[in-house]
Amino acid sequence: MGNGACRKVIESCLQGRCTPLMGAALLAEYEDVLGRAALFHRSRLDARERDELLNIFLSVCEWTRVYYLWRPNLPDEADNHLVELAVAGVAQSVVTRNLRDVRAMELRFPELRLVSPEDFLKEPR
Repeated sequence: MGNGACRKVIESCLQGRCTPLMGAALLAEYEDVLGRAALFHRSRLDARERDELLNIFLSVCEWTRVYYLWRPNLPDEADNHLVELAVAGVAQSVVTRNLRDVRAMELRFPELRLVSPEDFLKEPR
């Protein structure tokens, strides 16, 4: 893992200071990305270690089934599942670097905060 805010958010999850949600679509996306060897040619972790890290992360996630597809109409259709997962799991926040696209959703959920990793880390836990 890197040394930035994203790593610290993951550490916060692993230490139990926050609980990430996980669903079928997000898990499939994580597995797909981890399977792209070209992305990790300079990684400190080999494929087995990355898989182990994913399994450790999954152990602290709350599995959430999405029964209703809200279709918030994000600019990238493939990202809609993130908002649907957050709504289904009654999440307080979506932590993402892709704030521009997620904020562009047409269907709004006023109780759902969109926050960058850096701003998320500034909040008390």
